[in-house]
Amino acid sequence: MAIEFLLERFDQTKDAEALIWGDSYGALVPAGTQCVRYRSVLYSELGQLVKFWQERLQKEVVPKGAVIALEADFSPNSVALLLSLLQHNCIVALLTAEMKTSRDELRQIAEVEWIIKVGLDDNVSIEQTGTQARHELLHQLRDRQHPGLIIFTSGSTGKSKAAVHDFILMQEKFQTVRPAQRTLLFLLFDHIGGINTLLHVLANGGCAVIPLDHSPETVAAAIAKHRIQVLPTSPTFLNLLLLGGVHQRYDLSSLEIVTYGTEVMPESVLSNLNQLFPNIRFHQTYGLTELGIMRSKSRSSDSLWFKVGGEGYETRIVNGMLEIQAKSAMLGYLNAPAPFTPDGWYMTGDLVEIDGDWLKILGRKSELINVGGQKVYPAEVENVLQTMEGVLEVSVKGEANPITGNIVTAKVRLTTDESLREFRIRLRAFCQDKLESYKIPMRVMLVKEKLHSDRFKKTH
Repeated sequence: MAIEFLLERFDQTKDAEALIWGDSYGALVPAGTQCVRYRSVLYSELGQLVKFWQERLQKEVVPKGAVIALEADFSPNSVALLLSLLQHNCIVALLTAEMKTSRDELRQIAEVEWIIKVGLDDNVSIEQTGTQARHELLHQLRDRQHPGLIIFTSGSTGKSKAAVHDFILMQEKFQTVRPAQRTLLFLLFDHIGGINTLLHVLANGGCAVIPLDHSPETVAAAIAKHRIQVLPTSPTFLNLLLLGGVHQRYDLSSLEIVTYGTEVMPESVLSNLNQLFPNIRFHQTYGLTELGIMRSKSRSSDSLWFKVGGEGYETRIVNGMLEIQAKSAMLGYLNAPAPFTPDGWYMTGDLVEIDGDWLKILGRKSELINVGGQKVYPAEVENVLQTMEGVLEVSVKGEANPITGNIVTAKVRLTTDESLREFRIRLRAFCQDKLESYKIPMRVMLVKEKLHSDRFKKTH
């Protein structure tokens, strides 16, 4: 059975905390949002909740192999429902509340037959859609009698793609027992990293803490209150935490490991983090919606060089780009061709530098800026600009130019009150001995709006 090993672990750790959910930590609750009271869920209670939903699925006559849209954020019921649906051999399309504008389109792409919604108050509704799933990848899972997950890509470089995973292949790596740790669920319910974190915590008898929101203030308060040991997050979030001085207002001494991924980490931010938190190990992770999260090893806590792979994964570099072959790779996309080579390697689109067995991510091939034949990586420019006094956030990209092909442009969010002209002069003087002239932004825009998504990933 798909999650039998998890249910056995639940029995072994029945008196331990599995989930902590709904605590505001004294942070402000968004207007119009009902304040959910604190709730701690033991493993014995989570096991009972899974059993309850298994019985409810049978009562609702939800067939095995059905395609279910589970529309939720992390909560006791959403976690129990996810596990129950996988145990029932369903194919689960993960959606969150923030997807309001695209939800109908994503349901259609996934050929959703049932919709299960879990509200902010953890109440649940179940309904049929009348749709009949016909895609060959969905039939492939049904023929195997395996549960599946449909996870959508972010769509940051175009239309969201629906990656179909065989859960039986995904869950194998969680059967190796590792230390139980108190971990904050920062990455979201519909994110491959969020699901990976949840399964890792539950498989090892740890405690998953679900914050009310993902602001630096709320997350820091949760770390202090619940003595969090592991924080999986993004470089953008860590930078905002430092710039806002949140780390000075809360006791973060319980943190042992901070893992970061989803985007390139600026060297300046990593250096500052290591100086401020010498007792925390900063660990770079690597994963993709299409492949899952791989085991990785950083050269050191203050280094951007790392090794990636582990059991079930092989890596190779072709024309400077990382390619990966994975046993647990997705079966394919529901709405796009799969980017696999003829011999089965996934083309990640990530350009890398090599030093023996170590890799360093330079950036996405699709974001590379070609200025008169010279290559410019946005992350390199952002790393320099981020060290300027008064720079809160910066986003660099290319813009077409009839003479050089492209020019470098930068959007900057400041904490200082200076004019565009004043800042441009300061920027050019600052970059003069730090960047080649063609890498210095030719066009600069000062903006008031945030330069990151609600998932704390840089936007361009």
